[in-house]
Amino acid sequence: MKTVFFDVDTQLDFLFPAGALYVPGAELIAPALAALTRFAREHSIPIVSTLDTHREDDPEFRQWKPHCVRGTQGWQKYAPTLGGQTLFEKNRIDFFEDEKLARLLDAFEAKRFVVYGLVTEYCVRSAIFGLLKRGARVELVTDAIKSLDRTKEREVLAKFAAAGGKLVETSNLLTA
Repeated sequence: MKTVFFDVDTQLDFLFPAGALYVPGAELIAPALAALTRFAREHSIPIVSTLDTHREDDPEFRQWKPHCVRGTQGWQKYAPTLGGQTLFEKNRIDFFEDEKLARLLDAFEAKRFVVYGLVTEYCVRSAIFGLLKRGARVELVTDAIKSLDRTKEREVLAKFAAAGGKLVETSNLLTA
């Protein structure tokens, strides 16, 4: 079964305390993010990485403080998650509204997607449910995601599992 890893917004503005829109505790998933990327590279598994990308005057900044402005340090991906992947820039939470993503995913002809990244109840949620709607087998790596609100995260995970998604941990993927 053709597999694609789907890395959601593993950018410095979200991942580390100095980031503009830091997700508390996100730095704790950094080793899992690096391990997943390394594993994918070693096993020739394609990776699609989304990049939250904004202009300095982005309308989204009425709701969220400025973050992931193109060209800034915070916009950059966490270095151990770089290398060999397909980058997909997006500037909205529901990035499946962009038809370019559908064409990109179709080109991979994948039947299975392994999803991880930030933030669980926003962009990760968009990724997992968007992929499920496409009829794919979707696995969410629970120790490689982080949320702003644990209650909302639990709701997302429960809804995802009820919709047919599979919850996995990094160690299970790396030993498979």
